Amino acid sequence: MSHALFIAARHLSVARHVHGPAIDYAELSPFITLAAGALGILLIGLLRPAFIRRRIVPALALATIACAVAVEIWRFPYHASIISNALAVDDLALTIDLICAGAAAAAVALAWRGRAAVDAGHGEFHAMLLLSLLGMAILVSAQELITLFLGIEMLSIPLYVLCAAEYRREGSLEAGLKYLIIGSVGSATLVYGLGMVYGATGSTFFPQIAAAVSSGRLSGGVLGDPLLFGGLALVIVGFAFKSSIAPFHQWTPDVYEGAPTAITTFMATATKAAALGVFLRFFDQGVPGAQNTWAPALATVATITIFVGNVGALPQRSLKRMLGYSGVAQAGYMLGGVLVGSQLGIKATVFYLAAYALMNIAAFAVVIAIERDRGSDDIGGLAGLGGRSPVLAGAMTVAMLALAGIPGTVGFFGKFQLIHALVSGQYTWLAIILVVGSMISLGYYLRVVATIWMGAAPAATTAYPPTGPSLAPIAGGSQEADALGGLPGASGSEGAEALGGLPGATVEGSSAAPPSAGRPGPLASLAGPGQHPEVALIAAVCALASIFFGIVPEPLFRFAAHAGAAIAGLL
Repeated sequence: MSHALFIAARHLSVARHVHGPAIDYAELSPFITLAAGALGILLIGLLRPAFIRRRIVPALALATIACAVAVEIWRFPYHASIISNALAVDDLALTIDLICAGAAAAAVALAWRGRAAVDAGHGEFHAMLLLSLLGMAILVSAQELITLFLGIEMLSIPLYVLCAAEYRREGSLEAGLKYLIIGSVGSATLVYGLGMVYGATGSTFFPQIAAAVSSGRLSGGVLGDPLLFGGLALVIVGFAFKSSIAPFHQWTPDVYEGAPTAITTFMATATKAAALGVFLRFFDQGVPGAQNTWAPALATVATITIFVGNVGALPQRSLKRMLGYSGVAQAGYMLGGVLVGSQLGIKATVFYLAAYALMNIAAFAVVIAIERDRGSDDIGGLAGLGGRSPVLAGAMTVAMLALAGIPGTVGFFGKFQLIHALVSGQYTWLAIILVVGSMISLGYYLRVVATIWMGAAPAATTAYPPTGPSLAPIAGGSQEADALGGLPGASGSEGAEALGGLPGATVEGSSAAPPSAGRPGPLASLAGPGQHPEVALIAAVCALASIFFGIVPEPLFRFAAHAGAAIAGLL
């Protein structure tokens, strides 16, 4: 008995000397806000009243994002490395966090009356969106290999589910499965590469990795150490999967087309921002001493990506597939800012990420309106849009011109900054390829503009959800209400509202009249009843911001300068 007490006392004495990492909760507040908000929304979403799920839950998601943005702005002057230096709360992380938060807020608003939240469950849908945003925040703050991998998994796993949120539609399930398989391959490749980098340098922390690479301790340099060289190659491949960089982009058009469009919007903007952010931190902070090795490889990959993306977009009829290939090409442009390894390159990349988010959110918002009106994202649905909805037509026109880099839009200054960084970094040939790629892109961006303003308006059709087949009939009123988001006795116009407020979306046995019976489609008016003004509002605001920053880019320049200053001393 005394021996047992002695052993217990000894273990207690040892436990007293075991200390966890010191945690600065003020610096950790952005992460805590998102985690607490996601868990709270998940629980509140279990409540039975339909009003809470359909109205309160999205409002709480927007409030959580707003609180996270507020604490991120509050932390701007106070930089720190927290959790035993695993996370860096600095201007690079905070600026990209703000871009991702803006994209998440837009996705919540665009999905408000969509079918994805109804099928997946409002609480689960918004909680997963916030958890993915939390993963992005962890990813761009990570300055340690294990934390980096945890961040990329937390980012990805909720998105696998969200892509398949409309589980009654084959295309959504297919998108989720494809993203799961390809994402798993990318994650496995990345973790193998990170393990090889650790094996070569003996550390998982970026500063120690950078010191090992720069000190010449590795025999023969990077090229002479196959373990490190192979590790960096696999890391590039893993990051390329996440940021849709060719030739690892094959999943992008299919997943973008099949996923709910609000989630596609979030993936196209926030995921790309987070992936390019970790590109910047890992290569410009973790292995800057090996730049002569990885920069030419990234330049080659960027060249392939620019041509594959632009050429692949040319024949597309689906707007979502076209924007998917466009995103591939745009990733190639932004990769140029990463490979130059300079403060100017970082600023140019972050500036373009912010501009890219504005341009794409405007474009995808119009795609959502087209889907809800025509039941398809075919480019033909844009014909005559200028006469039916000048607001949406103007927003899509601005978005296309900005993505093409036309002067007077924010896209022009974004590409100009990337070209400036490439020329300053002795990559003039890649700057020329960027210009050539932009010229090719005019072939599909201007085709969209021409369809909007010059195409003949299609014949009136009955609007229906942009999700393929309607919900399968479910026996029993209560079960049907559950399928429609838990609305007790949902039927007729009430059921249509649960399916996204679509005038033509009716429920089994309802008597709601289709638009062809006298009710206008969603594009007929910006402010009319049931016309989804939040979609048009988001499109208009982002389009106006693209024009404003195209004329007065200085505020966005200052915003991007914060990110460049964050790791300027490490370059």
